[in-house]
Amino acid sequence: MGIGTSILLIAVGAILKFAVTTSISGIELATVGVILMVVGVIGLLISLFFLSQRGDRVGGGDSVVRETRVRDRY
Repeated sequence: MGIGTSILLIAVGAILKFAVTTSISGIELATVGVILMVVGVIGLLISLFFLSQRGDRVGGGDSVVRETRVRDRY
């Protein structure tokens, strides 16, 4: 799940929780909204964690090469 999908889930969940007043028998839309917001926040945190881990790499993309600095002493 990416950042965009997480934000979309949070937005849809907030709409269901705070803006929708229609009732459906057997389904509590406010509860569904809270669940979607929680899943969206968890997905956003996981996406940001992996993005921060990926930021340590050099070259971008799928490269797994990490930057190493070597100092020569004279």
